[in-house]
Amino acid sequence: MYALVDAVSFYASCEKVFDPLIRNRPVVVLTNNDGCICAVCPIGRRLGIPKFKPYFQIKHFLAKHNVVIRSSNYELYADLSEKMMNVIGRFCDNQYVYSIDESFLQFKKYNQIIMDWQQYGHNIRRAVWQETRLPVGVGFGSTPTLAKAANHAAKKLPGYNGVAVVDDIASRKDVLSKMTVTDVWGIGSRLGKRLNVLGIATAWDLANQSPKAMRSQFSVLVERTVNELNGIVCIHWDEVKQPKKEIFSTRSFGQRVNETHQLKTALVSHGVIVARKLRKQHSRVKRLAIFAASSPHDDNYYNQSIIYEFSIATDNTLSIANAISTVFNRIYASGVNFYRCGVGAIELENNQFQQQDLFWPNSDDPKLMHCYDGINNRYGNETLQLAAQGRIEKWHMRREFLSPSFTSKWRDIPKINC
Repeated sequence: MYALVDAVSFYASCEKVFDPLIRNRPVVVLTNNDGCICAVCPIGRRLGIPKFKPYFQIKHFLAKHNVVIRSSNYELYADLSEKMMNVIGRFCDNQYVYSIDESFLQFKKYNQIIMDWQQYGHNIRRAVWQETRLPVGVGFGSTPTLAKAANHAAKKLPGYNGVAVVDDIASRKDVLSKMTVTDVWGIGSRLGKRLNVLGIATAWDLANQSPKAMRSQFSVLVERTVNELNGIVCIHWDEVKQPKKEIFSTRSFGQRVNETHQLKTALVSHGVIVARKLRKQHSRVKRLAIFAASSPHDDNYYNQSIIYEFSIATDNTLSIANAISTVFNRIYASGVNFYRCGVGAIELENNQFQQQDLFWPNSDDPKLMHCYDGINNRYGNETLQLAAQGRIEKWHMRREFLSPSFTSKWRDIPKINC
């Protein structure tokens, strides 16, 4: 048996955890630079607030209905996600964290112990709520795709109250017949339109198709989906999560940037983030991409990207910062109002299998980087910074509605007056 545990409107729910005064009010969370609405709590959905709508187009409607606005607080969301996943992981013998708010569970030895999956799902929901104050939906199924479908039913179909179990033909038909084909995991809108032309409108319609016919007309992925909907396990996750093949740090500016110092500090800061992520997954970068661009909507669109190749792959923050400084003059152009920039590690090597160079000694200092990471991990990111990162905040994201960092900054720790 598999399960999928998914938080309800995760970003918006996180905002309510440490602020009880807004738990019964509609809450929306905005994307980077407070651009669009990316999360709406259930109370807000009942008001008809759409997701991915530009904030400026709907701000008067939100004010009229006394909606709470929040900027994306990624530090808070990451901490609460980790805590939620730790709670969920206690209820199974194999867990796969699929995204920041979704976790697949696999039950191997538990099948003989658990007699009532419905009650077990409510036990999971209750534990997560008691320890994190986050609402979740739980779906059980004999395959990961059926668990995903059951989770959809638990959260969005009437009569399930947060938990759904798909463990026989009757329950499978009941859930799948109420789902459109695009509600099925892995079936997007474009593929859904092609299936609709063939008269396949619901998930149950798709489940009744011939797997081989679906493979010949579409792809092996659709064939696997049909098999999964019929209780045949075809999707497996790796026992050990594979390291990323590329690592990027990019972001749009809160305000347009046109000065050399501001653009350089932004690029170096992205390089610092990339270096930290490299060390975290025990990788080194051989080729580094550095780019900056104006907005594609500008009259004279400017976009410049440089590839820097290291003689020896590195994970050293100083080496990456020096590489950015070396090519910076080839990226910057006077008179350009830069809208976006970033740094990407596009060719990675594993620390254990690094190719050395006989004529180019390795200048990395792993002890220094270990000390640097240790201090920043203990006292918070950017406790230690490179001088090249500067202290200018203009290029940072615009987050005018940012909530306090309740879990990561001493000054923001919630205070209880007894």
